[in-house]
Amino acid sequence: MRTRARWLAATAVLGVVLAGVLTSTGPANAESNGGVRVMPLGDSITEGTQVPGGYRIGLWQRLANGRYTVDFVGSQFNGPGSLGDHDHQGHPGWRIDQIDANIVNWLNTQRPRTVLLHIGTNDILQNYNVSTAPNRLSTLIDRITATAPSADVFVAQIIPLSNSNQEAAARTFNAAIPGIVQAKVNAGKRVHLVDMHSALTTADLIDGIHPTSGGYDKMAARWYSALQSVPGTIGDPGSGGGGQTTAIVGALSGRCVDVPGAATTNGLQLQLWDCHGGTNQRWTYTSGKALTVYGNKCLDAAGYGTSPGTLVTIYDCHGGTNQQWNVNANGTITGVQSGLCLDPYNMGTGNGTKLVLWTCTGQTNQQWSRR
Repeated sequence: MRTRARWLAATAVLGVVLAGVLTSTGPANAESNGGVRVMPLGDSITEGTQVPGGYRIGLWQRLANGRYTVDFVGSQFNGPGSLGDHDHQGHPGWRIDQIDANIVNWLNTQRPRTVLLHIGTNDILQNYNVSTAPNRLSTLIDRITATAPSADVFVAQIIPLSNSNQEAAARTFNAAIPGIVQAKVNAGKRVHLVDMHSALTTADLIDGIHPTSGGYDKMAARWYSALQSVPGTIGDPGSGGGGQTTAIVGALSGRCVDVPGAATTNGLQLQLWDCHGGTNQRWTYTSGKALTVYGNKCLDAAGYGTSPGTLVTIYDCHGGTNQQWNVNANGTITGVQSGLCLDPYNMGTGNGTKLVLWTCTGQTNQQWSRR
């Protein structure tokens, strides 16, 4: 996403003027503002065939109105100018097995916190081993949870189809999904069922397969409700003027950026620690690119250091470039002044591992998620 919540509210006013400006489909440079990373994943219904942007338009509007800071992620890009973030992972015509063949690379590249999965329609339309489609879906979910174990995965029952035989197959496929999801939940996986089928009727379809704009908006409402029901999947609502407050979690360690002892001492070096939700682990990314804790202390490159090994500390916020950070689409957090990456010392993963700045390597010890 390019902008923050205040800009998003303004886009509602400009939507009529901008609609249709950005409708091309395909890969593009990622849009990001450091929000919670949400991957819309699926086929043409995720891409928005017939209505470019699809359900993502209405979902984005609801997130903006709710003052959630969310970053849609994916290798694909389309939708109108009124859609504040055009990234997605929707592939027209693709079946479950095709998504499965690519999902590991996408997840490792995009690092979503939350996945919105609507897939299976093309298995039915192409009559592709329909009886075993639930097994393929189960395998796909397992691959997602194994590759991104800290992500929440929302699995939708697919929307209706106008053709009666295809609709019967869709209902049979959908009937298997609750049991699949429950089995994952029983195994300790962060998987959630979304009844998308009942959200629409065939009257909401423009061509018997894809929704009308109103149908896509019904999908958006169902996704939004599901996301709000699971804390952390879209973060917390902001105040409209500031950033979103989240934990910063190491991809390699699974531990949080932590102020030792919940102290407030200037110059105190930060560490990794088990995530517990305390105020000393809650960071706000501001419009000025600061990462603040307690409301008045900033993530700080000690002594304005710009060399590898510079200590990462807390300090009274003063707006200096050593307190400005880029929260990047690849999961890294880099100093504006130094260009170096936030890094656990010596690739440590244990409680108490100190944080420093280091030359960016692209390794998982330098990748972080906000949740």
